[in-house]
Amino acid sequence: MIRKSTDMEQVKAEGMRGGEGLITAVHHLSKDEVPHGRLFSTFTVGKGCSIGYHDHVKETEYYLIQSGKGIVTEADGEKEVEAGDLVITGGGAGHSIRNEEDEPLVFVAVILFD
Repeated sequence: MIRKSTDMEQVKAEGMRGGEGLITAVHHLSKDEVPHGRLFSTFTVGKGCSIGYHDHVKETEYYLIQSGKGIVTEADGEKEVEAGDLVITGGGAGHSIRNEEDEPLVFVAVILFD
């Protein structure tokens, strides 16, 4: 199967998960189409924008950073991420991500059930 980019849902969300600013998402699959999970999307976060802090209970979320730089906040503090880095959050842990740079932060996010 091939899914064309023109068939993927593209949305813009203000204040995602209590964050700041406008986030753009391309949902490569709907939540019902993700085997053993609920998300397979690419997010674009502009300067000064963020996805607010949220927990992952009975699921694990993966952020594969494609371009730009971001700040991930986890229980043990803040960490800078950049292209090629992988953020893994599960087991009841939480995280947020924000962009303080001029270049957009772009990452693929996948949520799989534990």
